[in-house]
Amino acid sequence: TSLLLLFPSMSKDLSELMKEATKEVHEQAENTPFMSNFQKGQVSLQEFKLVTASLYFIYSALEEEIERNKDNPVYAPVYFPAELHRKAALEKDLEYFYGSNWREEIPCPEATQKYAERLHHVGKNHPELLVAHAYTRYLGDLSGGQVLKKIAQKALQLPSTGEGLAFFTFDGVSNATKFKQLYRSRMNALEMDLATKKRVLEEAKKAFLLNIQVFEALQELVSKGQKNGHPVQPKAELRVRNINRSHEHGAAPGKESEKTKRRHTDMIPTTPLLRWILVLGFLATTVALGLFAM
Repeated sequence: TSLLLLFPSMSKDLSELMKEATKEVHEQAENTPFMSNFQKGQVSLQEFKLVTASLYFIYSALEEEIERNKDNPVYAPVYFPAELHRKAALEKDLEYFYGSNWREEIPCPEATQKYAERLHHVGKNHPELLVAHAYTRYLGDLSGGQVLKKIAQKALQLPSTGEGLAFFTFDGVSNATKFKQLYRSRMNALEMDLATKKRVLEEAKKAFLLNIQVFEALQELVSKGQKNGHPVQPKAELRVRNINRSHEHGAAPGKESEKTKRRHTDMIPTTPLLRWILVLGFLATTVALGLFAM
């Protein structure tokens, strides 16, 4: 009761509190001058591939911790693996873009590893905070996913059948609006005291900042590769070696199809500034069209 008197706004639903708590960082992303680039279709395959690779490490960590806590009452009510989980979809996209040997090709910058490590720490030690990460990522992707899917499909000339865009396709969700309402109601029903609510809100802001740091790292990776006079070539030392080792055994290498060999090298810009802008454009649009639409 004393906490409620000190923080009367905390009597609101958790989903509303989450939106309010992250409003400032949402606006930071929305107001960036680079946001319109992706919306205009100014995105190269290289940036798109790097983003997809980092998302794979993030969702692998997130979903491993979700599975660990699927029966824990602090998370169980919002456990929707068939509807939301993205790891399998990202694996399909990465095989399409990088080929059957994609696990050895994809880079994982330090910022991506830091994000994944935070997810593992939360899942193992503070599972009550896991909902902040799940809500921030899943509902954001579900909100803006269809818009981003269409833009990427056109800009990168990807097949109309959906290859390379599985991440944005939620086959288990027939009505996104109704599902988000269900998810919010389940989240709002989670039993937590006011002190825990405050910690969840702080974790939601941290999740957003971790996302921004990931895209800044990808921007640096692209810029560094271009500065050296060649497109970014993922190096083995960039890969995370201690994350999800048990999940790093994919299908046996086979003959690559023409689709998996497709590199779109003619679509990669050669101007460092343009490449820098494109990465931030993707970041800003992902945040604004996705997370901001929650």
